[in-house]
Amino acid sequence: MTSMTQKRYFDLNTYFRNRYGGRVHKITVDAGFTCPNRDGRLSQAGCLYCNDRGSGTGQHRMGLTVRQQLERSRAPVIKRFKTERFLAYFQAFTNTYAPVDRLKQVYDEALEVKGVVGLAVGTRPDCVDARRIDLLASYTDRALVWVEYGLQSVHDQTLKRINRGHDFAAFEQAVALTRERGIKICAHVILGLPGETPAMMHQTAETLAQMGLDGIKLHLLYVVKETSLDHLYRAGRYSPLEMATYAELVCDVLERLPQSLVIQRLTGDPHPAELRAPLWALDKKASLAAIHSLLERRDSWQGKALGLPLPDHFGHPQHSAAVSGE
Repeated sequence: MTSMTQKRYFDLNTYFRNRYGGRVHKITVDAGFTCPNRDGRLSQAGCLYCNDRGSGTGQHRMGLTVRQQLERSRAPVIKRFKTERFLAYFQAFTNTYAPVDRLKQVYDEALEVKGVVGLAVGTRPDCVDARRIDLLASYTDRALVWVEYGLQSVHDQTLKRINRGHDFAAFEQAVALTRERGIKICAHVILGLPGETPAMMHQTAETLAQMGLDGIKLHLLYVVKETSLDHLYRAGRYSPLEMATYAELVCDVLERLPQSLVIQRLTGDPHPAELRAPLWALDKKASLAAIHSLLERRDSWQGKALGLPLPDHFGHPQHSAAVSGE
């Protein structure tokens, strides 16, 4: 067994520390975009688990511009985390789902704010094309650019069940379009989707491990009030994962991922007022502790199932300064 302080996966903190030698903080931005699964192009129902906020902060509805949102967050972040480096994280809904001129306007606006060193753009794999990828690639000579593709599962039957509106082939095509453009690619995966077995979730990890991605975010499927999933839950047709089960699945997934892949998240952050279940999802500290403890107890680490040994450190850190991500 290794020390309790030994890192067992390549986390976002280490990635940022290696790149910048100091703290970096992601500031969430709501640019007022929508989603083809909400505006009627695909449907108006949205994904099974998504509400009408689309993981957003609601700041755009308050009338705040991208610049105002970033500048409003800068001061408290500087005070709390002692950093003056930021990534503008376009999180709400689908942040390539607008005319290219509009996208350029908001990306430019973000990068003009003092201390913003890059962009993280959350989107759907069916909402990118050559022009949008060209736009994102145009920033890579002066900024860090991540594109975060919401995938959730590699299984088409699951994507159909959750009303995702695209298949796995759309993700493959988006990755092919993005790769080799200097843009970092992160995939979002949800564990505990209706109808998925542990074997299916393992297969998602094994498939993504072979695609040359740069990062992954793992999320617990939690029930948000007034969503389609909420209706299933209240009707007794869906039961969320227990914390121990989720921790087991996260460890299983980590073992199947290459050690070059940045683990940007191990679980999500539900809005307390919106969460229906499971209530343990509100205790992120306990959730992460359960995962870390289980990694130790079963002597597990990222890449173990691929036959990779536990390295002395992930990402070859060269600096000692801490970094904050999400």
